[in-house]
Amino acid sequence: MRIANTVNDSIVDGPGLRFTVFTQGCPHHCPGCHNPDTHDPQGGTEVPVEDLAAMMGKNPLIQGLTLSGGEPFAQAADCARLAKAAHAVGWTVWIYTGYLFETILAKEDPAWRALLEETDVLVDGPFLEKEKSYELRFRGSRNQRLIQVKESLAQGKAVLWTQSDPLAKFTIPES
Repeated sequence: MRIANTVNDSIVDGPGLRFTVFTQGCPHHCPGCHNPDTHDPQGGTEVPVEDLAAMMGKNPLIQGLTLSGGEPFAQAADCARLAKAAHAVGWTVWIYTGYLFETILAKEDPAWRALLEETDVLVDGPFLEKEKSYELRFRGSRNQRLIQVKESLAQGKAVLWTQSDPLAKFTIPES
C-alpha cells in the first residue's frame, strides 16, 4: 500500500484516539487541499498492509482507524484489508474521500464495495475552499457529509452520522 504518512494518536480524524493512515495518490486535486503532498500517486512510501496492521496495535489507547488521503478509494483493495483488520480488533473505521457516497455506491467495482462495507463512517465529498470552516467537527468544508455506512447501505440512501451515534463510543461535547 502506498502511503504518505501515519499518525498514531489523532484526535481530529474521527471520535476518540485514532490511528490515521494518509494514503498516497489522489485524482481530485481540490484547491486548498490540506494534504497536497498526497496527490502524486508515485510519491510516498510503499508499506505492506500487514506492517500497517502491526503498527495499529502499538498504542493500547487507540479506538479506531481512519483512512484519509490522498484518496483511499484509489487503493480500495488494500484499504479494505486494513479496515477489516481494524474491525477484527473492535475498532471503528472512518474514511475520508473526495467521492460522494452515491458515486461509490453506483461504482461497479468489487474493491470499492469491499472498502465501503468495511467502513463505519464515510466523510464524503471534495474539499471546497469556499465552504471551508474551522467550526466543523471532523470535516473541512460544509458540503462534506458524515455518513453512517451500514445504515445507509440498508436504506439505499445516505444516512448522516450524529455525535450521539453509538459508533462514537462516547459522547462528544458540543462546541
